[in-house]
Amino acid sequence: MKAIFRLPAMALLLLTGGCAYTNVRGPYDVNIDNTGFGSKMGRSSNYSVLWLVAWGDGSYKAAADDGGISVMKHADYQLTQYLLGLYAKQTTIVYGD
Repeated sequence: MKAIFRLPAMALLLLTGGCAYTNVRGPYDVNIDNTGFGSKMGRSSNYSVLWLVAWGDGSYKAAADDGGISVMKHADYQLTQYLLGLYAKQTTIVYGD
């Protein structure tokens, strides 16, 4: 009898994974075997609330300006979401000199 309830519970957990909170980070670069980072780092972000309102400047240029970078060597992204994206923040992170 308990096995009957376990399968739906496991399916529910798999389908709703990351619904309450998500924080992922990854590279924009595909050639990571020869990536140089440089000595500076800059960040820029976009935000959204309730899928209706969005603001911010998450561009490479804004991130480079934030870090005082004139030559970009690598870029990463970071995405943070709460409650299926009711609040979301996407950050562009650039490295260079």
